[in-house]
Amino acid sequence: MATPDDRRYTDQHEWALVQGSGGSGTVVRVGITDHAQDALGDIVFVQLPEVGEEVGPGNPIGEVESTKSVSDVYSPVAGTVSAVNETLSAAPETINADPYGDGWLVEITVAGDGGDPTTDLLDAAAYEALVSAS
Repeated sequence: MATPDDRRYTDQHEWALVQGSGGSGTVVRVGITDHAQDALGDIVFVQLPEVGEEVGPGNPIGEVESTKSVSDVYSPVAGTVSAVNETLSAAPETINADPYGDGWLVEITVAGDGGDPTTDLLDAAAYEALVSAS
């Protein structure tokens, strides 16, 4: 399974990719990993937070439902939900097909000086080690 090295990962199998910094803070795009979507199986429903919702690291921000189970999705950073992937409501299987691209879930704006809010998360090698150990 692919683990792109341009983003950071959580031990709950979310990824975080810094999209850039603007006047309101740093935007971080969030999704679930290839490992997570593979373990879930065919994804049939996604529940995402509302734009404007405040989120904290490690707190649930939504659910992904598959033919096998329902799993919470956790925020990797603290901030405000600034975008949700609206296409997933009609096509949740996009997460299975492209978890690191079109299957992204939310964007979170992290207030601050424009530094990287994902530095405390796992890099690709550490995430791969975590997955292979489980």
